[in-house]
Parts: sequence; C-alpha cells; structure tokens
Amino acid sequence: MQLGQIAGLETSKPMRDIFGEALLEVCKENHKVVVLDGDLGNSTKAELVRQTFPERFFNIGIAESNLVGIGAGIEACGFIPWITSFSSFLLCNAYDQIRLAVAMSNINAKILGSHGGITLGKDGPTQMGIEDIALMGGMPTMVILVPGDPTSMRAAVKAATDHVGPVFLRSSRLSMPYIYPRDDCPFEIGKANIVRSGDDLSIIACGIMLGSAMDAAAILEKEGIQVRVIDLHTIRPLDVETIVKAARETGAIVSAEEHLLQGGVGSNIARIVTENHPVPMRFVGLEDTYVESGDPFELLEKYHMTATDIVTAARFVYAAKKSGEK
Repeated sequence: MQLGQIAGLETSKPMRDIFGEALLEVCKENHKVVVLDGDLGNSTKAELVRQTFPERFFNIGIAESNLVGIGAGIEACGFIPWITSFSSFLLCNAYDQIRLAVAMSNINAKILGSHGGITLGKDGPTQMGIEDIALMGGMPTMVILVPGDPTSMRAAVKAATDHVGPVFLRSSRLSMPYIYPRDDCPFEIGKANIVRSGDDLSIIACGIMLGSAMDAAAILEKEGIQVRVIDLHTIRPLDVETIVKAARETGAIVSAEEHLLQGGVGSNIARIVTENHPVPMRFVGLEDTYVESGDPFELLEKYHMTATDIVTAARFVYAAKKSGEK
C-alpha cells in the first residue's frame, strides 16, 4: 500500500526527483546558486543541474569533509552553495566541517541530506540517516526543513535558497503523496501548516510520516474521532504557537517522524507542550536501534512506523484525554 492511499491522496514521483527539479529551478532563477556533489548526483538528482549548467556543478567526489569545506569557500566568494549528498554521509563524515565552517561561521550555505530515514531500504543501515535531525539540532544557527509532499519540497528548496544563513533540508528516496495542490503550498520557514482540521486530537508529523498521518486521520474519522494533522515542515525554528494551540484546543498529541525517538522531533514537541500546556502524548518513530536492509514498507511495518501505529497511539491519547489523565 502506498503512503496516502487510505486518505485518497495522489502519489507522485520519488522525492529525490522532485528535489532535483526544484534545485534546477532555483538555479535558473538565481545565477549565484552553485551545486556541490559528493559523487551521488545520480541518486540525489542534483545531476539535473549538471546537465543544464555544467559550469555551476562541482563533483568533489567521495570526500564529504572536502565537500563541505569547498562549499564554505565558494560561499565566501559571494555564491550560494547547495552541498548535496546522503544525509548519513554528510552528518557522520563531515560533522566537524558543518559545525565549524557552516553553522558556527553562520554562512549562507544550504545542505541537502538526501535519503534520510529507514526507507532508504535495501542499501542498509550504513547509509540510513536515522540521527541526522538530532545532530543538526545541535547547531544553533541551522534552519532544519523536512518537507512532506512534492509541492512542499519545491517550496522548501526555494525558501532555503532565499533564506540568508545555514539551512539543512532533509529529503527521502520514496514517493510521497500530494497533500497540497500541485501549484500552491503556503511555506514559511518556522510556520507549520494545518493540513487537516479536527478538535479531538492532533497528529504532528514531518517528512514521509505526514502521508501516514493523513491515512491515520482517515481511519480515525470512521471511528468518529476528528483529527487535526499538522505539517511540521520546519524543525528549527519550531512553530511554538501552533504546537501550543494544538495542545490547548485538541487536548492530546501524537508526533510522527522517520527518525530516532532519542533526540528527535517528538522530544522537542514534548518540551514545548510540557512547558506550556501538558496533555497526553505518544511518539511514533524509530526506537533505540539500528535497522537492517529490507523493503522500505516492510521496514516501516517492522519498526512500528505506519499509519496503523499512529492510529494505535492516537487511540491511547484520546482515551487518556477522555479519562482526564496526563
């Protein structure tokens, strides 16, 4: 079953293809944008820029530390570098360079972490970025974007390029369903979008889990439970106002992310909710473990990161809300 199928959503091409097309568009719009590749342009689809603007595409090879360092140097020359590779390779091999040359220096560089999460699938755990959001979350100047549908991805690439300062954009290999119209996605860095209305509980999701959240909401609607679904496309800066409003108005929250629960998005949401308006909460994501190779959807099922798992968590917090528990 495809993501979003239960909710009746249309499926798109793989998100990496959407990213490549969006990157090419910002290159056409802004001559200062250049692309740096870690010899993975065919996988990240950054190669679309090479095919059109070869003079603005630099393959640094399998050398992520150099990739980031050269990108920082190019930025110092007045360009806007998009540094592209797999999320796991960048964060695990070039963390020092990202921290010092990009984040601490607060330069205007953009970093694509492609193939994030466990749905990389058969390439295995060495290439799965399951801790990337937590690692990037340790850098105070870094904007973190995790778009959850094709239109949102296009908007995120544009917003990241226009933003002055460091940005990390996390992408997935999988296809994601259209949640927004093809040509219309309100996208403001730091401002979450409510993509489904409801007052009984809230599901706050990002990335591929947004489609699963929509499926879960459709299932729960048949049980008479009206779910508010929030697209938390920006992980930093977090939209505190929308999160607190969800807690106050719906009284129960489930977070859903394709990332380790340790240090993940849910823990940040929980901090905000606890400080402002405590409500029953549950967290859907990867438990404290590494994942083996496998079919992406089978991995999601095995590690309890499906719409069904979101539904189970939602039933729990809804019951706790009704009984007055915290």
